[in-house]
Amino acid sequence: MDGLPKELERLVAEARGAGDWGRPADYIPELAKVDPAQVGVALCLADGTELGAGEADRPFSIQSISKVFSLAAVLGRLGDDLWRRVGREPSGTAFDSIFLLEHENGRPRNPFINAGALVTTDALLGGREPRQALSEIMHLVRAAAEDDDIHIDKAVAESEKATASRNMALLYYLQSHDNLLNPPEMVMGTYAHQCAIEMTCRQLARAGRMLAMLPGVPAMISPLRARRINALMMTCGQYDGSGNFAFRVGLPGKSGVGGGILLVAPGVASIAVWSPGLDGYGNSQVGTWLAERIAGYTGWSVFAP
Repeated sequence: MDGLPKELERLVAEARGAGDWGRPADYIPELAKVDPAQVGVALCLADGTELGAGEADRPFSIQSISKVFSLAAVLGRLGDDLWRRVGREPSGTAFDSIFLLEHENGRPRNPFINAGALVTTDALLGGREPRQALSEIMHLVRAAAEDDDIHIDKAVAESEKATASRNMALLYYLQSHDNLLNPPEMVMGTYAHQCAIEMTCRQLARAGRMLAMLPGVPAMISPLRARRINALMMTCGQYDGSGNFAFRVGLPGKSGVGGGILLVAPGVASIAVWSPGLDGYGNSQVGTWLAERIAGYTGWSVFAP
């Protein structure tokens, strides 16, 4: 992989030259302000090498990528009891859809669609104050990245809370089916702050090493739990675009509407890409293209012989 650093630079230059950025998440006012013409990438390899290109050091809102870390925290706290409240199947619907929730008696299909993530956040609260639950997530993320300079963007959190009508509808529907233990407003506030965690590609790639189970990485979760979270990332991590992403990239990944994607090549590398413009699925348009090109260049795929 001696040529990988130059290939990353070439791919970033190609993306900038094409200028086909997609559109930022304009339904969250603070995210709508972000210039879409940006792209960054960072990789952590099994031998300890760290690579970056483009805006690899530009902080961005990780949004739904945070669901991976909240899930890891809740599984560490509750274990398999969580699966009584949340399923493990792809949804085939938009990330904020209420359709399947209505037809399946208030049990979300998986922990990465919004309804499932809200149940996960509710479980993380567990009768505690929001600041305690958020402190647990932040501790996990900072420890995984080995970097304490990771924070919550309060302006983004407030922007999300102010435009949370669909998520509040999901919360009240969950409550109507006795699948919510805390007040909807408390869960929403905690969830909005969780999604507003701000990281760079380098920090995110470092945090993802625990899922790739790279050598010498802090032992945050067990290999079995990492494997199961990776499986959910592969099947559900890009919402109703998950099958297309698996076809094009062949690696577990989790996207966020802030434009980031965390990818895992188990035992080989942790990868973070970012470009704030989204495609029709709500995933980073350039980030998905970049992930496909990196997987093609390296040959990394969980389906490779």
